[in-house]
Amino acid sequence: MATNFYRVKEAFYTLQGEGAQAGRAAVFCRFSKCNLWNGREESRSTAVCQFCDTDFIGTDGNNGGEYSKQALVELVANLWPGKTKGANIQGKPYVVCTGGEPLLQLDAALINAFHDAGFEVAVETNGTLPLPQGIDWVCLSPKADAELAFIRCDELKLVYPQLLAMPERFEHIEADHYYLQPMADYQPVVLASDKLEGAKEGLSGSNTQKALNYCLKHPKWKLSLQTHKMIGIE
Repeated sequence: MATNFYRVKEAFYTLQGEGAQAGRAAVFCRFSKCNLWNGREESRSTAVCQFCDTDFIGTDGNNGGEYSKQALVELVANLWPGKTKGANIQGKPYVVCTGGEPLLQLDAALINAFHDAGFEVAVETNGTLPLPQGIDWVCLSPKADAELAFIRCDELKLVYPQLLAMPERFEHIEADHYYLQPMADYQPVVLASDKLEGAKEGLSGSNTQKALNYCLKHPKWKLSLQTHKMIGIE
């Protein structure tokens, strides 16, 4: 969906903490808004996705704001250490478009602009919206019983267990990597955006064991842990 500007909650440079790209340096660009939950705690119990802990409301995060295509590309490029094009660059520049649900805003024009700036483009999506052309790495993370708009991805990363989204339901998904990520435990915190009680993830030993056991019984699936939270980085 083409747009004149992009609403970004936050953007930061870090290491990818989970899945097949774990440990890779990346600029994360978190887009505002999601189509499976509005981010307000009072509506969590009636949302399609009820376990999200991410604050994606508004534009008040680190480097958040409303950006034109060129301004957003410049922001991301400036967060990458050193040059993003030409000789002697350090590694392939990598931007991860996440959310919320990034496909509410991410379009082919922005993807092409990232490519022109030297970036490989990844997306972390719930899969309910069609993929724009040109994405280099697709991480699909289905939620509950939400209908999927595509069945081919690079990485299927399923939060486990979900009553309405157990692994057997996604046998038809064509992926190069299949990951189970243990659903976290939650503790009340205050979300900066709405000043209401939200949710904070903490490692769930019980769900980790369940995911581990499933992977041992079904070796098509691999275990994904959120290592960035374990070592205390964004």
